[in-house]
Amino acid sequence: MIEDEIVHWYKDDKGETHRSSLGLESEGPQMVKGFPRDGLLTVRLNNSVGNVGFRMSPDEALRFSTVLQSVARELLLKKRGLWQQLQE
Repeated sequence: MIEDEIVHWYKDDKGETHRSSLGLESEGPQMVKGFPRDGLLTVRLNNSVGNVGFRMSPDEALRFSTVLQSVARELLLKKRGLWQQLQE
């Protein structure tokens, strides 16, 4: 199931417009030979060059999302600091 997709439009050095997208897909957990198995999360990158998918277990996805959130917060805090310096 497709959970979400972020679409990014940009122009290259020649001024041509390109589209990239980052999508998140999930497959639910299931019983295999009488034992429960984790579901899968797939991060899919599409652009004008190609299409790549990366499958992760829920544990790997949580670890990655924790790092991603931490780095994103740090970048936002640094940007706010720059705005505060500009306003002084």
